[in-house]
Amino acid sequence: MTARSGRTFASLAAVALTAACAHYQEIPIETPIRPTLDVSAFQRVLVAGFIAGGTPDVDANLETTRLLRSQLRSKSELRVIDADTLPLIEVVASERAKSGAAAQEPLPAIKEEKDLEPYEPLFANVGYWRQIGEEFQQPLIITGTVMFMPQEQSSSVISPQETRDEFGRRQTETTRVYVERKGFVLRPKFIFIDGRNGNILHNVTYRENILYNASQQTPALSSYFDLMDRLIPSFLGTLSSQKVRGTRFLLQ
Repeated sequence: MTARSGRTFASLAAVALTAACAHYQEIPIETPIRPTLDVSAFQRVLVAGFIAGGTPDVDANLETTRLLRSQLRSKSELRVIDADTLPLIEVVASERAKSGAAAQEPLPAIKEEKDLEPYEPLFANVGYWRQIGEEFQQPLIITGTVMFMPQEQSSSVISPQETRDEFGRRQTETTRVYVERKGFVLRPKFIFIDGRNGNILHNVTYRENILYNASQQTPALSSYFDLMDRLIPSFLGTLSSQKVRGTRFLLQ
């Protein structure tokens, strides 16, 4: 053995001995994440309501408004305003009637995402949102669109099948079969508006989906809440600082 290899061996042995005798202490840590949107200028928040569509089994406007208000009450420093949900679809229809567009092209029922297009200009209507802001003492306003739609998908999966050979011995073979799955897709677009001047401050779009075996009967409302649970942390992170929990190990 050369002198160099001898020193290397001794170093490795020392490291191994140290590791074997070391004690570790697990220390929980929290890493703060700054919010996407600076809301320090606001003391109050109004979840105004949403233009929603998709399945008629869930009122996505009402349910989303209720859920976001509840989450903000418990996890935000902003004071949540209790108010009736704004009739945004009626507001759009009224504005179109004044402009004469309603007689030419009626508003579509909102069944697919493309049906939202005629409603989108409402969110850029600075005068309307400034008026709402004045009515509620210039809060941060949260509005937008929510699509909650059923979906179907067929996919191939590998399925094991048990057979017996000519001697009666069991054998397992794999075959590819097509399985029909049903579920829902949730696509909300949250728009944050400055109640002091009616201007859009920020908007963010999410997309979540869930699929079940065709034989599984899952209520639409249950699926809606499952999907909202996935994106609520990201929504809250837009407005308030969040903490990511983890652990570190201290060598003693």
